[in-house]
Amino acid sequence: MDAIIPYKEILQMYWEKATSFVNAQCNGLEPWQLIGLTFSSTLISVWLHGFLFQSESLTSRTKKQFFKLLRKMPFIGAIIQKKIDEALNDVTSSLSFLKDEKDYIKALPEKGMSQPEVLEKMKEYSSKGDVRWQDGKVSGTVYSGEEKLTHLLVKVYEEFAWSNPLHPDIFPGLRKMEAEVVRIACTLFNGGPNSCGAMTSGGTESILMACKAYRDLAYERGIKQPEMLVPVSAHAAFDKAAHYFGLKLIHIPLTKAMEVDVQAMRRAISKNTAMLVCSAPQFPHGIMDPIEEVAELAVKYKIPFHIDACLGGFLIAFMDKAGFPLKRPFDFRVKGVTSISADTHKYGYAPKGSSVVLYSDKKYRSYQFFIAADWQGGIYASPSVAGSRPGGIIAACWATLMHIGESGYVEATKRIIKTARFLESELRKIDSIFIFGKPEVSVLSIGSDTFDIYRLSNFLAAKGWNLNVLQFPSSIHLCITQLHTKSGVAEQFLKDVKDSIEEIMKDLNAKTTGMGAIYGMAQSVPDRSLVAEISQAYLDSLYSTDVPCSEKHMNGSPGHH
Repeated sequence: MDAIIPYKEILQMYWEKATSFVNAQCNGLEPWQLIGLTFSSTLISVWLHGFLFQSESLTSRTKKQFFKLLRKMPFIGAIIQKKIDEALNDVTSSLSFLKDEKDYIKALPEKGMSQPEVLEKMKEYSSKGDVRWQDGKVSGTVYSGEEKLTHLLVKVYEEFAWSNPLHPDIFPGLRKMEAEVVRIACTLFNGGPNSCGAMTSGGTESILMACKAYRDLAYERGIKQPEMLVPVSAHAAFDKAAHYFGLKLIHIPLTKAMEVDVQAMRRAISKNTAMLVCSAPQFPHGIMDPIEEVAELAVKYKIPFHIDACLGGFLIAFMDKAGFPLKRPFDFRVKGVTSISADTHKYGYAPKGSSVVLYSDKKYRSYQFFIAADWQGGIYASPSVAGSRPGGIIAACWATLMHIGESGYVEATKRIIKTARFLESELRKIDSIFIFGKPEVSVLSIGSDTFDIYRLSNFLAAKGWNLNVLQFPSSIHLCITQLHTKSGVAEQFLKDVKDSIEEIMKDLNAKTTGMGAIYGMAQSVPDRSLVAEISQAYLDSLYSTDVPCSEKHMNGSPGHH
């Protein structure tokens, strides 16, 4: 205690000096002035805190405001708008689904069509488009397409077409099917006896539900501004969740191997961190994040940890038995993993509109649920975003799992991974391109230091291929499905890549056109709101019922002048 006395005296001396200084400054001020100064300074402090500490960073908001003011300047704004109009026209001309549409149905037919007439019209619509996914020239999109499975799913959907899991008392069999799908998934990902989950409409909703659960858990823990730490390679659904649920999204950079930087994630952890995220694998480059290392952070700091396995979940669960064991574990066997999202409608081969979100313990799932206890219509409770849900999709998902079985999934995984490894090996032999990182699953991302990789995308598109175009860095990827395992498809892809590169190398300075040029332009634009504006026009086009013409943009609205 005696050792503390000198420090106590020093503190007391400084305190007396501080109070004397403040009293001197307030000397001569009336009481109402002191109250006014206190009140105004408090208001300013509260405003300043609210201004500085928002879900969106001050830097990002400053940039947005700067570009907004720039666009309002008379001369500069006109130039920017002209460039936007040109970009919109370029996008319009590149959208194949708007071409050759001569008319649209814009009102109900006065008299209903007969069933044969409806089916004939349906055939007309289903035959539209130039891309034939059945030939195996599309990246991802359709993961099975097997004819016998399609016939089974049609029969199952017919049986459950009018069912709705919102009414388990009326459709008890459907409730049992959904519960079994979730339990099967928990078993596949090595969940314990307390593991649980729910079915959703797709990967995005599965991710949204996990984020909503951890946000509400963070609120309960007293975190007023929850943050989630997400790799820059993670799915954009996490950005959507942050936007919908008021979460602050902190993007974590990648290493040269295209894995999330664990040390950067550790440095980003704060008292506001509500969840950590890894991908297994991530969509852009097909790389597995270092889940075990991040799980150690989750355990150490007591933070929920979500694994996004939406893309490859139903591959990686069978890779060990297929003879392609992964280098690192990824599921509930890893201490610290609290939730996993996996799409049954991808490599689970169920029809579109089904996914699962799983939790290591029921205590996490309870935060996902929504309950309105005081509604006049009765107590309303739903497990996910939707209220009513299509029972036919749930039944078809259940039927797919039952029909294919473990042996079927293992064999399908074996074919897909074998094809992926073959393609990776052959593509790495081509000097002018490279593969990003060391992909272990089914996605191969291609880049080039020699030419604009988007030119390769254009050349392959001309040969009937439909690949995913990526950015930051510029690249294209092929997501391998069962369709690519058909005889000759992989070999044809390699031939077309080699032939295309041979043509590209003849003129390295040739200008990139089409969607490749648009992506190249989009990456170079510092004002990301301009890119968003063009993207909004694309979304408008999805609902367009106007016949395309040169004077109109894709959404049917007059051009900006």
